[in-house]
Amino acid sequence: MERQQHNIGGRMCRLYSVGTPQALLVQVVSPMQQGELEAEVELIAAAGVPFTFVAVPIEDWELELMPWAEPAVSKRPEVGSGAGATLRYITDDLMPTLPALPVTLGGYSLGGLFSLWAARQTDRFPSVAAASPSLWAGDWPVYAAAHQMKARHVYLSLGDREERSRNKVMARVGERIREEYSLLQQQLGADNTTLVWEQGGHFADPAARMARAFVWCLKHTA
Repeated sequence: MERQQHNIGGRMCRLYSVGTPQALLVQVVSPMQQGELEAEVELIAAAGVPFTFVAVPIEDWELELMPWAEPAVSKRPEVGSGAGATLRYITDDLMPTLPALPVTLGGYSLGGLFSLWAARQTDRFPSVAAASPSLWAGDWPVYAAAHQMKARHVYLSLGDREERSRNKVMARVGERIREEYSLLQQQLGADNTTLVWEQGGHFADPAARMARAFVWCLKHTA
């Protein structure tokens, strides 16, 4: 596995390459997640499909990924205005520096929400890997129903304890992800989307959950 680090458009991105890549995996990552990247990439590599993995560092998780305001996420007035800039960074700054290969956009938690939102804004991502996406945030069903999914393959997962949260806003994530899965089945076809129920709560083994999401996307798009 080849490891590199490059300053791309002002962000220090980590790149991991396994063999002659057949696909690009792009994940938005928090500072906490960066410590688990190598373990995640090794799990993906075990699937046997060559790829290049690009970790896009996100310093202000809420500001840079939230496409709208949500008091349960943050009460800062600026939160909800930064997702567009992050998407433009990926499409206009990052992707032109990478090989012209099919791109899977992925993320965990708010990163998963961002990835699903972004794939309804542009058709630049043939597949989406959304692990434990925060679909409880904002009025997601209204947005999803009004914006056609432009990716061709979508992986969803959720921990089986996440919808048992004592926080009533966060507890609606189970209903929301079932609605999203049903909508994607209608839009993409049953073979082109999946919903996996993982064991545990929201913070249980995110690197392995993301690895499983990317492997599914690789096998469907590479």
